[in-house]
Amino acid sequence: MTRFLALLGQRIRRDWVQVLLWAVGTGLLAYASYVGVADAYGTEQDRTSLLAAALANPVILLFRGLPSGTGQGAFMVFLIFPWLAMLAAFMSTFLAVRHTRGDEESGRAELIAATPASRTLPFVATATHGVLANLLLGALTAGAFLAVGLDVEGAVLAGAAVGAVGMTFLGVGLLAAQLMRTSRGANALAVWTLVITFVLSGIGNAIGTPSDDLTRMESSWLTWLSPFGWGENTRAFDENLWWPAALPLGVGVVLIAVSAALVSARDLGGSFIAERQARADASAALSTPSGLVWRLTRGAVVGWVVGGLIVGILSTSLASIVQEVGASNPAVENILRQISGEGSIEQGTVTTFFTMLGVLAACAAVQVVCRARQEEAHGTAEPLLAAPVGRVRWLADYLVIALLAIVLVVAAAVGGAAIGIASQDGDMDLMRTVVVVGAGQVAGASVFLVVTALAFVLVPRLTIPLGWTLVLLGMMLGLFGPLFLFPDWLVQLSPIAVTPTMVGDEVDLRGLWWLLLATGVGAAASLALMRRRELEAGG
Repeated sequence: MTRFLALLGQRIRRDWVQVLLWAVGTGLLAYASYVGVADAYGTEQDRTSLLAAALANPVILLFRGLPSGTGQGAFMVFLIFPWLAMLAAFMSTFLAVRHTRGDEESGRAELIAATPASRTLPFVATATHGVLANLLLGALTAGAFLAVGLDVEGAVLAGAAVGAVGMTFLGVGLLAAQLMRTSRGANALAVWTLVITFVLSGIGNAIGTPSDDLTRMESSWLTWLSPFGWGENTRAFDENLWWPAALPLGVGVVLIAVSAALVSARDLGGSFIAERQARADASAALSTPSGLVWRLTRGAVVGWVVGGLIVGILSTSLASIVQEVGASNPAVENILRQISGEGSIEQGTVTTFFTMLGVLAACAAVQVVCRARQEEAHGTAEPLLAAPVGRVRWLADYLVIALLAIVLVVAAAVGGAAIGIASQDGDMDLMRTVVVVGAGQVAGASVFLVVTALAFVLVPRLTIPLGWTLVLLGMMLGLFGPLFLFPDWLVQLSPIAVTPTMVGDEVDLRGLWWLLLATGVGAAASLALMRRRELEAGG
């Protein structure tokens, strides 16, 4: 027991800042969401109008929860629950991989395995740490709902459902760490599982059966294939069904048990899915530092590019549907006009989707910069810098590839938007809006790039958590700020929310010059500071 408590304490000390940020951030989002809903949709008529629009328009249900009535609590859960659960899922998968496969890569696991703690006890400590983190996150979420005066049972159920979804993905992360050879591979497998199940839940809700009064939706069978769908079907603040919350909790326990069995069935450092063998002779592209950076990051970049293509296709192929719904639902029309700066509804739809695209592009850039930190922490950057490659050139290569990733993601979305217009025999004049907002999101995502680069130079050990936290905050403000009627100054703290857009036939530059200035200054500062920084392994 003493050894177990020591290992658990080590994990808590190592992660307490990150876990606290995830948990408190989730609770604050829940609190702010309710306040925003109360201000923006204070009457039942307002909520009924938006629910009718959601049930008539599959696009809205793809990115929201399960409609369960017009009560303030149920309406707020419909708008925000999937995103609360997503935060819990990300926290859990990253935590699981960091303390299992990540420790094996760094050599920590081997040192611990040589002690009487063996290999099983560290796994148990990691699983316990993950359970405690989800309990904290669920408790703070429930506390946020209680703080705004919602009923106790619904608040506790909503918090429990969020934590239960996190438990499922704790199991997913632990299992991925046993299957994959590297922490990057394990994180990629866990994140793709998260994205696929999130989309399955959205599609299942979109093709469900609406009630006659258009205030409720019965999920289709697809939703029941997803932990997000199980959490949504608790219908907190409405029916308050507890049994669906047991499903993600039970699956999480099963996955943790399976992972524990696999720990003792493989060698330390081994995996059940072998790494793909590389070619014997390197290509000519690997003769340059830039080529090496591209080789290390191209798989992740391609994944984000595919996501950009899908967003682009949806942005224009569904614009006509949203225009029809908005014409008959003032609430939806008002939201879209706020986001698009009083432009047309089709322009507002494109702007909404491309705001999401800005998040994808920022993620691609942040992941590339985080790869630089991983190379440094794992010691593989040191041999490269021992060659005639300076620190500034090394970091500059990552910044250039990260910028290229942003451009490729946006270019894929612009191409997808053209495909969407052609498939609907739409008006190609909309492509002007697509190009303008797409170019603007390049500028917005570039700010996240340079801020993460500055974090890498100044506080290298915080590069990864700080980079992803900033992206999440930018996403919350940019995507949810207009919906919840946050103050303009707060929404405009997100770079993706102040990018150029179209207002009728005119281009509204909004914060373009500030974005370009911040990007230029941030890039120059990170490169200048890198000249004097020593390598910092570990972390």
